Amino acid sequence: MRLRTLGRGGPLVSEIGHGTWAMGGHWGPRDDATASAALRAGLESGINFLDTAHGYGHGHSERLIARVLRETGTRPFVATKCPPKNLAWPPKPGVPVQEVFPGRYLIEVTEYSLKNLGVDCLDLQQLHVWEDAWLTQGDWLEAVRLLKAQGKIRRFGVSLNDHQPENGLNLVASGLIDSVQVIYNLFDQRARERLFPLCREQGVAVIVRVPLDEGGLSGALTPQTRFPKGDWRMHYFQGDRLRETCERAAAFEFLRRPPFTSLAQAALKFCLMEPAVSTVIVGMRSLEHVRANVEVSDFEGFSEEELKKAYTLSWPRNYYPYYG
Repeated sequence: MRLRTLGRGGPLVSEIGHGTWAMGGHWGPRDDATASAALRAGLESGINFLDTAHGYGHGHSERLIARVLRETGTRPFVATKCPPKNLAWPPKPGVPVQEVFPGRYLIEVTEYSLKNLGVDCLDLQQLHVWEDAWLTQGDWLEAVRLLKAQGKIRRFGVSLNDHQPENGLNLVASGLIDSVQVIYNLFDQRARERLFPLCREQGVAVIVRVPLDEGGLSGALTPQTRFPKGDWRMHYFQGDRLRETCERAAAFEFLRRPPFTSLAQAALKFCLMEPAVSTVIVGMRSLEHVRANVEVSDFEGFSEEELKKAYTLSWPRNYYPYYG
């Protein structure tokens, strides 16, 4: 597993990170035993970056991680997130930050995450949504500074709203954050236009999420795929969306050549071709997925010609429902 620096002066983290949203729920039946086995396999394979959030099953993913770390005696880098107080994803335009991340609330949720994870200090605390207008509003920044001074968080960042990489440009330029989490994949490549160059200039770590477009770039879905009850992708791929997604994904099949054995592997490597990226988090609930995804780190990348062709096939869109 290759390691990358998590921003200027940051620790070395595995370039493939373990995402745990599905372990908390909303992706069909939850199986803690299988999820725990996947976490252990990832750690044994060199993954040392785990991504979670207090909102993943009301802390369930955090507690699951804590249990696995106790059992294995390991201490990887764990990044978590504070959910918006009004539980609105994404935030409605014009809503003041005091309704979403008041300082006292951020401190309270951080305390919950510390307890769930069984640690004295969070490696990385993040805001789970963001609006650039909040940069000069509220007392969230005072809370962040207090938490750092108290030794309760080491680093701080934000998870940008779905398919809105430009929404964090002012915050990155301000020098107030250590990292930014953003959607970047073969379909939505906009982050490489302005956000990635700015992050490199400012020394801000880039954490890529949704590299497989919630399964749309996994190569495992077909227009006939049916999702189990409780799987939120029933809404994400509703109507004709699944058919169109599969057709668009098929256009990237030219990237699935040796050593890549699946479109998923090629999609992950595409994200890793960006030098601004510190780690790419991908959900892994099975040993099979862990083995396949970890392999990608050792594969050679794509040629300039292959990348240029991939760039011409971008397809930015937003299928996410609004919650709140």
